Amino acid sequence: MKLKNFAITVFSVSTVITTAATKTMVVNGPPVPVFSQSSLSKAKKLLSSLTLEEKIGQMNQLTITSFESSPGVLDEAKLEEAIVKYNIGSILNVPGTGGVTPEVWGKLMAKIEAISNKTDKKIPILYGIDAIHGSSYTAGATLFPQQIGMAATWNTDLVEQGTRVSAYETRASSIPWVFSPDLDLPRSPVWSRLWESFGEDTYLSKSMGVAMVKGFEGDNVGDKYNVATCIKHFVGYGSTVTGRDRTPSIIPDRVLQQFDLPIFKAAIDAKAKSIMISSGEINGTPVHASKKLLTTILKEQLGFQGMVLTDWQDIIYLYTRHKVAKDNREAVKMAINAGIDMSMVPDNYTFYNDLLSLAKSGEVAMTRIDDAVLKILALKYELGLFDQPFVAKPKDYKKFGSAEYETLAYNAAAESITLLKNNDAILPLSKNKKVLVTGPTANSMKFLNGGWTFTWQGEKADEFEKDEFTILEAFENKVGKENVSYAQGVAIFKEVNIAEAVKKAQSVDVIVLCVGEHNYTETPGDIMGLAITEPQQKLAEALLATGKPVILVLNEGRPRTITNFELKSKATIQCYLPGSEGSRALVDIIYGDVNPSGKLPYNYPRFTNSLQKYNRKYTESLGDEEQNDDADYQKSYNPLYEFGTGLSYTTFDYSNLTVNKNVFSASDTIEVSVTVKNTGKVTGKEVVQLYLRDEIASISPEVKSLRGFKKVNLTSGESKTVNFTLKPTDFKFVNEAEKWVAEPGEFTIKIGDLTKTIELK
Repeated sequence: MKLKNFAITVFSVSTVITTAATKTMVVNGPPVPVFSQSSLSKAKKLLSSLTLEEKIGQMNQLTITSFESSPGVLDEAKLEEAIVKYNIGSILNVPGTGGVTPEVWGKLMAKIEAISNKTDKKIPILYGIDAIHGSSYTAGATLFPQQIGMAATWNTDLVEQGTRVSAYETRASSIPWVFSPDLDLPRSPVWSRLWESFGEDTYLSKSMGVAMVKGFEGDNVGDKYNVATCIKHFVGYGSTVTGRDRTPSIIPDRVLQQFDLPIFKAAIDAKAKSIMISSGEINGTPVHASKKLLTTILKEQLGFQGMVLTDWQDIIYLYTRHKVAKDNREAVKMAINAGIDMSMVPDNYTFYNDLLSLAKSGEVAMTRIDDAVLKILALKYELGLFDQPFVAKPKDYKKFGSAEYETLAYNAAAESITLLKNNDAILPLSKNKKVLVTGPTANSMKFLNGGWTFTWQGEKADEFEKDEFTILEAFENKVGKENVSYAQGVAIFKEVNIAEAVKKAQSVDVIVLCVGEHNYTETPGDIMGLAITEPQQKLAEALLATGKPVILVLNEGRPRTITNFELKSKATIQCYLPGSEGSRALVDIIYGDVNPSGKLPYNYPRFTNSLQKYNRKYTESLGDEEQNDDADYQKSYNPLYEFGTGLSYTTFDYSNLTVNKNVFSASDTIEVSVTVKNTGKVTGKEVVQLYLRDEIASISPEVKSLRGFKKVNLTSGESKTVNFTLKPTDFKFVNEAEKWVAEPGEFTIKIGDLTKTIELK
């Protein structure tokens, strides 16, 4: 176990802040140039020389494991067949052994490159990978909080910096293309991929998404330290009716336009190079078969000119799962004509054979194939894959896995961890108190990192991260083993020894109870109910019954309901999936060496069926005065903790909320300022959140909607003025005719406990 007592460097922000709201989606907006004219010109010239077979091969993507004779052992004959005979354009993901070193990645890429050089045109392979919270399939890479935790930082600068590290370490692994960020807007906390998203709000999601695109691609995506993004999953993937992965969504077009599409539009405007399509279906139509979604909306309305990729064998699923095609040939025809450019097959040549047949018969036009291949080739030119080998040189990546990057991951975890409750100011905890650390997530790296960590489901995190601290080890390192007791108590799904935990609780001052979820992603993470597992409930109740104060620590990818026992805890801390440095950040927060500043990126439900979002409609939050007096009611809106909530060890006061115009026209911008003061005794960070409410509208308005935020650092007694700019688009919504409109009337601006009403004439 290596010691980690290097100096804590907490990210700071500038003192004067101006936040301009991200542009709302413009219907029929101009095309967004993704590739340079130089890349497009070269791609057109090469395209003109390709045979039909070579073109269709470029549209094929297979997984690296389909070329293995056994896990981690490459069958070069199979690989040569794919590249030389079938002319495949892309390979994805990780060898069967899981996370490998940059050196192993380099050797693999060298083999792929050597084979591609045997082909007539020597077109390089485009290799893509799920770099989800860092270069997460590379051993020794820096692992940041998962996206939901990065959202909880409410710090776009920090997110961009962390993503830049991910790009650097992915390129150090000789890989130029990442399937990230995830821009899904989850509508149910049950959804197994919620933690891969930025939470429930459109504005927060698009702000964070833009930061990640900038961090990955930089100013020059072909630079040896940058990678191309593949934003995902277009569109509506996180809105399934059941909350289960890859099941149908019902989304009215007006709702899709107002809430889902602007997230993707912001990333498109940031020049994301490619996009992955949702595996789901909307209103009965699989997205992969929808020309309306892929061509009319994505390419024409949103102006996307990059490359469009399927998800895992989703063209095949059009006939095996969705049942909208009679066979694979018809499925390929539907998807390519709808607007797909590249198919993640991922382990056979059925797509190649059927598309070749369709092109020869004229059922798929050559103009559609040429359009797709042009974008694939342009992306390869943009990444510089034709100009230089894409095998990284270790001497060019001396910062890989460095202490500098580790500190940045620590800072991200520290700013993400969210203090939800602190009764009787039990925290910060005195370092001379005896502590029992217990619970199923207390002593494993799997629960700090979650899925997409070295392997798909993240089950090998303990094997690959033996030198990192679990929560238990971070406590022991902080205050000494003599002050820390441990009992697992329960596993996620079964009891282990609750009696042992209760017995050890008798001899300590405080119990730190670590609960949450197992590591998972996608369909393996589907659950039957939102309540936390029964063994964890039993352990919590037994420990609370001892009368000792309990600090509840949550390691979870989604908000599992915990109300029955959470109400009895002294403190509650949401860690999300904070990455490899999460345990140290957590313990430093518990002992007051770091002041918590994370804020929830979603509503935390009180009950399993109380799933309203913060920007609910008024009918979802009736006041007591609106209830009939001849019946008893439960509150219609009563989350356990609301979106944007997060406590600090200091206090902040808001004053002087001002606007430059009390009455404005539809073309005006509104300048808003507010003064924030640290009225406590310690330095702290505060997320200043601006909400807007349309008082009356032709479509029933939301109670409030986030329109701006900025994180500021304030010393004790310090004040700062935070400035926001509200643009005309911030006052618009999508009406019944599916047009963006701003209607005359009153709007209320809310920051902290202050409000200001302005009027649109």
